[in-house]
Amino acid sequence: MNWKNALTGLLSSLVVVLAFTQPTMAFDESESTETPAVEVTEESVEETEEAPALSLSEIYYALDNSMLFLCAVLVLFMQSGFAMVESGFNSSKNTINILFKNLMDVCAGVLIYYAIGYGLMYPGDNGNGYFGFGQFGIGEAGDAGPGVLHPQVDFLFQVAFAATAATIVSGAVAGRMKFSSYLIYSIVLTGIIYPISGYWKWGGGWLDAKGFYDFAGSIVVHAVGGFAGLAGALVLGPRIGRFKEGKSSPIPGHNIAQATLGVFILWVGWYGFNPGSQLAFAGTDNTNAVMLIATNTTLAAATGGVAAMVLGWLMYGKPDISMALNGVLAGLVGITANCDSVTNVEAIAIGGIAGVLVVGGILALEKLRIDDPVGAFPVHGLCGIWGGVATGIFGDYDLGVQILGSIVIPVYAFITMFVLFFILKVIGQLRVSEEDELKGLDLSEHGMQAYH
Repeated sequence: MNWKNALTGLLSSLVVVLAFTQPTMAFDESESTETPAVEVTEESVEETEEAPALSLSEIYYALDNSMLFLCAVLVLFMQSGFAMVESGFNSSKNTINILFKNLMDVCAGVLIYYAIGYGLMYPGDNGNGYFGFGQFGIGEAGDAGPGVLHPQVDFLFQVAFAATAATIVSGAVAGRMKFSSYLIYSIVLTGIIYPISGYWKWGGGWLDAKGFYDFAGSIVVHAVGGFAGLAGALVLGPRIGRFKEGKSSPIPGHNIAQATLGVFILWVGWYGFNPGSQLAFAGTDNTNAVMLIATNTTLAAATGGVAAMVLGWLMYGKPDISMALNGVLAGLVGITANCDSVTNVEAIAIGGIAGVLVVGGILALEKLRIDDPVGAFPVHGLCGIWGGVATGIFGDYDLGVQILGSIVIPVYAFITMFVLFFILKVIGQLRVSEEDELKGLDLSEHGMQAYH
């Protein structure tokens, strides 16, 4: 039996060896096959030469523009965050109305900003410091190079900011404003009001000449939206049942999970908002700046959330997640003007103060019987002003000029929007009827329901 086992093992080993050597043998055979010679000519050499390497200037141009495009997408993604926050903090019967308004802020806003807003905000040599108009649409591309942005991607980034300013108001006027009137407001703010004040700073206008600084829009974007929202809330008046016999009677949001998701989306989108405002990413200096901006943004948001939670806890005896969520947003708004020019510790201080301010702002609105369902004014208006002033306190900028710019732009937005809302009210086109409000704007304005 032993010799049979040995013979079987030998045959098995031979099979294994042949199996593993066969591919190699086949390869060797194919390698030995002769191939016809190829004639080498000058033409064939030229055709096989590699394309010339990109210059450093071309690489920088591609990197700057590609990164700004990604930042524009992140800022645009913030619209979904606003939609989640605003709908979650409001009654379920107004969900479709809020989502629809956020959608149209982008759709109508992109078109009107393309038509006239971009030309108003960046008039170039056609401006006098206060007002100007460059061109309809988008300008032509210039020479490529480091720090040079293609007009198309610059427009994408700027229009995302314009839509953000407009959509802030949606939450402040939720539950009682006609959809048609909201569209009028959104078009006017995005196409005219926001671009003009944006020109004063970012387009090289009179505030910029004075040295006013707002890196990414605490004042230019957020305070404009926040004070426009305050004007709308004042002219509209509170929702039915919000204040009873002079006392505050909160109307709970229908989906806090949805609102929480919205805040996280906004936080993520802010990394396009703030770091993207560096506008250049190639090179050591730009890279260092972007990393500082991103870290300061994170620290301020986190501190704002903790500060609002602690203050609300001390005041009410229990931690309130809605206060903490608004605290996160408050910290983000407060750091937006100065994220490139303060230290990490200063960013923590700015975010912490913003978290305290937003709680105080929400309580002040209740005392004054002003109905702002999502806290749009305390978050964006009040903390937007704080961001502009904090830039003078902590950054290397003139405090007097910072206070001037932090007052002039919000007051301009408040007055112009108050006038618009008041005109709409006078002609009977601002607020829905009491019956429609009680029914819910989803059914009365759109004839459908978000939930069945």
